[in-house]
Amino acid sequence: MRELGTGIGWRPEIADAVEGLAGVDWVEVVAENVCAGHLPDSLLRLRERGVTVVPHGVSLGLGGADRPDEGRLAELAAKATALGAPLVTEHIAFVRAGGPLTASPALEAGHLLPVPRTWDALDVLCENVRIAQEALPVPLALENIAALFTWPGEELSEGRFLAELVERTGVRLLIDVANLHTNHVNRGEDPAKALAELPVEAIAYVHVAGGVERDGVWHDSHAHPVPPAVLDILSDLASRAAPPGVLLERDDDFPPAEELAAELAAIRATVRGAAIRPAGAEPGPVAAPAPAPAPEAGPVGAPGTRAVDAGVRQRVGIAQAALLSALVAGTPAPEGFDRARLRVQTRALAAKRAGVVARVAPELPEILGGGYRPAFLAYAASRPMRGGYRRDALDFAEHLLIAGRPEDPVARRRLTTWWQERAGARPPGRTGRLVRAARAALVGRRAA
Repeated sequence: MRELGTGIGWRPEIADAVEGLAGVDWVEVVAENVCAGHLPDSLLRLRERGVTVVPHGVSLGLGGADRPDEGRLAELAAKATALGAPLVTEHIAFVRAGGPLTASPALEAGHLLPVPRTWDALDVLCENVRIAQEALPVPLALENIAALFTWPGEELSEGRFLAELVERTGVRLLIDVANLHTNHVNRGEDPAKALAELPVEAIAYVHVAGGVERDGVWHDSHAHPVPPAVLDILSDLASRAAPPGVLLERDDDFPPAEELAAELAAIRATVRGAAIRPAGAEPGPVAAPAPAPAPEAGPVGAPGTRAVDAGVRQRVGIAQAALLSALVAGTPAPEGFDRARLRVQTRALAAKRAGVVARVAPELPEILGGGYRPAFLAYAASRPMRGGYRRDALDFAEHLLIAGRPEDPVARRRLTTWWQERAGARPPGRTGRLVRAARAALVGRRAA
């Protein structure tokens, strides 16, 4: 695997700082935040300096029951080519569910959700990965994700799930040590056991990030300093095999460049200090690996290439749709889940939606002031996402206008103008007629 060195996640908010940091060998950019034909000047300057840029996708949903969307794959491929990237990365997660496969409403999570570690889900994931690999011009690596809850009835540990995935598809791994820490706190999973079970030779690179613990739940925020516990897991991983690359992620509450440089220095020191143990040496106390499954538990061994049976996809799809509906549409939680943890996840999803919508449509919190967040959270409680975050912003504004809000007439006129300028031509359905009626009433009152 290509040696990448030490890197940092490129974000527009810290673009200048990233360009000025010493010793940054490569950067990672969220693929959905750039266009292949209009790359940010900062990324172009980094490329001209010989800094490697890797696109990191968040919306493919390769762990979902449906086959990967051809359009999303084509866009990711185009971005990899435009950036001259040596590989692209995505997540082992699902981000949407429902639709024709399950004869239920299509739902968007707006976030990465864990797939059940079952043989059915593994079969679906492997076929989706193979489809993606055929469509991409460079190798693919997949990231383990952080989770707030556990699926009932799981059949494999995280390490064995990843090992099976690599064995069947040849995909590379992006190991996020912060996510291993998150799953240790939230789900009681042993990071050392996961590292011992996964094929370290398949690691493309490693993510390191910070988080925060609230009420016994670890939130993988990417908005806090990297804690010592995460660096300890990085040290354990680096003692087993030297990672080709290590990258610092920061997505919010960005610190000064000096603090970013200090965190990068701590990461370098951790990797350097983790001497590779002799072959066969024990890395430390690790729980015994799970026994090999009985033959009836599922396929094991040689890579499989057969198409996944439609019934398997449907079973996985029904389970994912039921869970996502409980998280974003207020339906009852499926049997076997920790309902308290699902409530935490529901609040986290709504908070993330509010935060991202505020970033993609900054005019909304400006127009609504302090009422933006409570109004959006109330809206999100019963209205799942219908598309991306820009669509969500328009739907939120439309919802407020139909309800005659905000109460301040000046703010309502500003919101109406904002919505009109961005909504574009749409079929005159019931909602459209109501909004037009609301606009007409506003104009009439203004004229009076």
